Amino acid sequence: MIVLGIETSCDECSAAVVRDGHEILSNIIATQIELHKPYQGVVPELASRLHTEWIAQVVEAAIASAGITKNDLDAVAVTSRPGLLGSLLVGVSFAKFYAKALGIPFIGIDHIRAHLYASQIENPLEYPYLGVLVSGGHTVICKVNSYDDVDVLGTTIDDAIGEAFDKVAKFYDLGYPGGVVIDRLAKNGNPTAFLFPGPSLDKDEHMYDMSYSGLKTAVINQKDKFRTEGAEDTPENIAASFQRQAVGILMKRVKLALKDTGLKRVSAGGGVAANSLLRAELKDLEKSGYTVTFPSLKLCTDNGAMVAGLGYRYLMDGKSDDDFLSASARVTAFKKF
Repeated sequence: MIVLGIETSCDECSAAVVRDGHEILSNIIATQIELHKPYQGVVPELASRLHTEWIAQVVEAAIASAGITKNDLDAVAVTSRPGLLGSLLVGVSFAKFYAKALGIPFIGIDHIRAHLYASQIENPLEYPYLGVLVSGGHTVICKVNSYDDVDVLGTTIDDAIGEAFDKVAKFYDLGYPGGVVIDRLAKNGNPTAFLFPGPSLDKDEHMYDMSYSGLKTAVINQKDKFRTEGAEDTPENIAASFQRQAVGILMKRVKLALKDTGLKRVSAGGGVAANSLLRAELKDLEKSGYTVTFPSLKLCTDNGAMVAGLGYRYLMDGKSDDDFLSASARVTAFKKF
């Protein structure tokens, strides 16, 4: 089965062609980074307008790069939730009518599930496993029972980890995207120059939950209060110290969840899964007997391949959507999605 996957949930306009759920024939990602860079963040109206202008060309490029014609496609999968509503609507509308014109089925895909599934395309991992989704919009620790069965254990109660990276980078005018810039600067900084605080959450109610709002506030408004004696106030030191605590908050919950669930397998996904410190910390779990997988860097960002790969699984189980499918900006459920 050859599936065309379309992803337009935020500012990446992507289309990919995947055969049998794992063989990536093409994965085209048209990034909007340079166009949003002057605003140091994604402008929703601009993002949706650019998707409208680009999507047909991106799909054509994906099909051509795969060495097939559109008539070779067996189905279309498209991200339908969650994300920026205007951007999602562009992808869903295009996919719906593209599939209808070809007389093939199409299916809407949950963006969160797609990120959790991304590593399965390249490095299949036996279910169940602990899923760690980290991006600009989401921070979730969950038990992944199957491609369509996910139990949320913990999530952020305020800012997502990627959002915190972007806001800190914007305040200090470090550059955009914030996560990439901070990761690069941190490599030449002292991670103990500033001892920024972690969150204090109720242990029973929020055992696996995270909070990044307090850390962000400390880094932006109370930086000098946490500077260690003799440490230099440099962008590199700020980046390294902030990144150390941000990743530490997440890893503390990941280790607790692994201990409590007894799971021995871990998979991370989402844009922040490309962070070098997080990848190193998760990889270090292998020393304790855990199996850890990541998507390749290109599959960490929003991409059509993860949408097509997950879409294949649904389609093989006989699932598809009809003309009434629409986009949704929000996650459809909380503890089970």
